[in-house]
Amino acid sequence: MTEGHIGWADIIFVMEKKHLRRIRDKFGDLLNEKKIVNLDIADDYQFMDEELIEILQNRVSEII
Repeated sequence: MTEGHIGWADIIFVMEKKHLRRIRDKFGDLLNEKKIVNLDIADDYQFMDEELIEILQNRVSEII
């Protein structure tokens, strides 16, 4: 994630609380006006895991 990503994002989704802490530590004030949603999904999946993709699609579609 970069400052550019944060700049254009309307909503930032994180999977876990630790992800939220990391981006707050790194980007601080840039996040003040951003909506951040913790999806509460354990980061135990491999890249592009089909089960994870399905979970993400379902959780995100409930919000947007």
